[in-house]
Amino acid sequence: MKIEVLGTGCAKCKKVKELAEKAVKETGVDAEVVKVEDFDEILNYGVMITPGLVVDGDVKVAGKVPSLEDIKKWITE
Repeated sequence: MKIEVLGTGCAKCKKVKELAEKAVKETGVDAEVVKVEDFDEILNYGVMITPGLVVDGDVKVAGKVPSLEDIKKWITE
């Protein structure tokens, strides 16, 4: 599984990456968490407001920090 955190380095973007890594650790899911900072790549997902979270190519949230529980749900579906 590939989890992408979309953002250019803002505090909220860093928080989303921390939460995604924590969710992976707590659920034991085999996943790679990567940060996407290239604005063109972010726009390719249709995300205009960061932070964003993408799980296996599917945009789960944009413009806000999701809860840890939401991320756990998305990666275990």
